[in-house]
Amino acid sequence: MPLTSTDDIVGPAYAGASGVGAFNVVQIEHAEAIVAGAEQAALPVILQISENTARYHGSLAPIGLASLALARAASVPVAVHLDHAESAELVHEAVELGFTSVMFDASKLAYDANVAATRDITEHCHRADVWVEAELGEVGGKDGAHAPDVRTDPDEARAFAAATAVNALAVAVGSSHAMLTRDAVLDFALISRLRNSLEVPLVLHGSSGVGDAELAAAVTAGMTKVNISTHLNKLFTRTVRDRLRTAPGVADPRKYLGPARDAVAAEVARLLGVLAAR
Repeated sequence: MPLTSTDDIVGPAYAGASGVGAFNVVQIEHAEAIVAGAEQAALPVILQISENTARYHGSLAPIGLASLALARAASVPVAVHLDHAESAELVHEAVELGFTSVMFDASKLAYDANVAATRDITEHCHRADVWVEAELGEVGGKDGAHAPDVRTDPDEARAFAAATAVNALAVAVGSSHAMLTRDAVLDFALISRLRNSLEVPLVLHGSSGVGDAELAAAVTAGMTKVNISTHLNKLFTRTVRDRLRTAPGVADPRKYLGPARDAVAAEVARLLGVLAAR
């Protein structure tokens, strides 16, 4: 199945009140695991590459082109998304490479500056038929952003979405980035109010800190795109650590990265089932 438009994945889920998993890629094993998990679940998925990951690899192209190749070879719909980009130049590069969507993060700016910067990005991306996600306010774990006590105002969110013409909006409802425990307390009533106030899909960031039952409840309340990163990284690292502890003499990276990749694939398949269940 060819690389799939993000809108062709998120749009039907939004209309059908189900959820879509968006998982972050750090290295090629992550991308391979995420695609394999989606194929196991027979469900669509979104591969996400953050600005931080592009910086880690020296540029966006190496990991971006690898992810695009895996998406094109997949047997299920796979989109490739630029996550938390603060650089307009990086957004432009993602569009040129063939990414199907971008998340432009100007949430650290004052409201009016956020609107202006995001609108410029949206206009550029829409000319190339690239879907755009933005964030209003900050989601915790990133220099004090999206803190657990921060909440998105529905009226402001509706005005922001209209002013910027974005395709989806990440909102603050109680989750926080980079959580190592799955005990975030979400505001389900607010999620429902936001769903009813906006005409674009809602995105839940910081979902690694949200348990299975709460993820399902968030989708029921109105979330569509659900971003997960740290939870998979914990599993990947734990599997590598366990394999090296049981075989301390191993030298071939495939002997410990392969099992970690398999573990992440199984967890991706499981989580996609949680999000898709209605």
